[in-house]
Amino acid sequence: MTTRIYVPRDTSALSVGADDVASAIAAHAKKTNVTVEIIRNGTWGMTWLEPLVEVETDQGRVAYGPVTEDDIASLFKADFLNGGQHALCHGLTSDISYLKNQERLTFARCGVIDPLSLEDYEAEGGFDGLKAALKKTPQAIVETVTESGLRGRGGAGFPTGIKWNTTRNTDADQKYIVCNADEGDSGTFSDRILMESDPYCLIEGMIIAGLAVGADHGYIYLRSEYPVTKDILTEAIAKARAAGWLGKTIQNSAHTFDITLRIGAGAYICGEETSLLESLEGKRGQVRAKPPLPAINGLFGKPTIVNNVVTLASVPIILAKGAGFYKDFGMGRSRGTLAFQLGGNIKRGGLVEKAFGLTLRELIDDFGQGTATGRPLRAVQVGGPLGSYFPDSLLDTPLDYEAFDDAGGMLGHGGVVVFDDSVDMGAQARFAMAFCAIESCGKCTPCRIGSTRGVEVIDRIRTGINPAQNMALLRDLCDTLRDGSLCAMGGLTPNPVESALDHFPEDFEAKA
Repeated sequence: MTTRIYVPRDTSALSVGADDVASAIAAHAKKTNVTVEIIRNGTWGMTWLEPLVEVETDQGRVAYGPVTEDDIASLFKADFLNGGQHALCHGLTSDISYLKNQERLTFARCGVIDPLSLEDYEAEGGFDGLKAALKKTPQAIVETVTESGLRGRGGAGFPTGIKWNTTRNTDADQKYIVCNADEGDSGTFSDRILMESDPYCLIEGMIIAGLAVGADHGYIYLRSEYPVTKDILTEAIAKARAAGWLGKTIQNSAHTFDITLRIGAGAYICGEETSLLESLEGKRGQVRAKPPLPAINGLFGKPTIVNNVVTLASVPIILAKGAGFYKDFGMGRSRGTLAFQLGGNIKRGGLVEKAFGLTLRELIDDFGQGTATGRPLRAVQVGGPLGSYFPDSLLDTPLDYEAFDDAGGMLGHGGVVVFDDSVDMGAQARFAMAFCAIESCGKCTPCRIGSTRGVEVIDRIRTGINPAQNMALLRDLCDTLRDGSLCAMGGLTPNPVESALDHFPEDFEAKA
């Protein structure tokens, strides 16, 4: 009898020894004459348990973690091949509260399947959305996406259907689908997890987008710091093409769509859609003035859809199960789910896919279980390095685009970074200005020069040089950055700075 053992192959698991664990399991099984099949699946997103080893039993998959190479002998001794009890055992994977209390829609297959197996993907509902789309008109596809309420998951939250409809209605001899996979915000990793654990879901979403707007080619612009993702995507694209899901006459239909993978060069600014397009064209990654919008005049001057990974990967389930199914999740104008990523000083970091509407406190306490240090929580930054810092008094804000905007923050990409009471918020505000100065493309003066001056002004405040005068100057600089910058890079830099000033003013006082 052969026992199936699942050991993840994503970046987070590999970074803590998953390959060594898999090798040790294989070696011990051979030594003890036990027949096992080791499947390198994707991650469930429970990074606090990685490497998470699962054993398939009659009752279901039983989870053990975090497992090290040194634990293998004791696991075999405890009869873990039959779900035996061990200090690292968490019972059935599906019963782990961290997973059980989520609403997995976009990430439903992550952790379940071998990410490169087309058979696994189709067995778990893969390509059902594309099959449904192939029976619809382009207009009907766009209407379905619009009705679902799907908004861009890359940060801006712009309605996806409106963007698609603009490109669909623009006449051109060539149109493109561009996937922004340049995931550069600190504390964000949902794109990486999706691409490494369920790459065909992204491919399927891009094909559907192509059908909807009349594009026959797509580009994935991948962050250069993701080499494992690159290898997985490269193989997945090749397998999808060989199986007739990409290329000419997709599944014997009249439609053509193919995908090219491009690797960025590490510039944070290329997460901004127009800078990304400049880079794709072989130019320096620099912001374009808008209008014209990329949906009308984008890559190589052609109408282009630019969506991020999770946006495109959310499309297949919408087409497969209908707009009403997806729209039934969420609150207000924020429909469906968002993949929140817990990081920083957090006990249980990882990915949590939930419908919009739970509070920030519920996310941190119920899933993250507080700070890793056990010290009191002091601040939470949501939305990447340019997101606002929320104090404890704002943690009951619902995770919803409009609610967060009203509270002076932004959901962004869903990254949540936690800080305990040892954090220096004045230093964090300085970091935001320094980050902007380093990563600015340099095209507009407010961002390029304002951020540099901002670092200098914060330094003067924190060393006691004319604090009142420099505080007023810092506020004025923030207004200039917000109102005068060409893109969100400079326009959002004031958020962390002013939120730190508003909620933690004591951290800007000169130290004795």
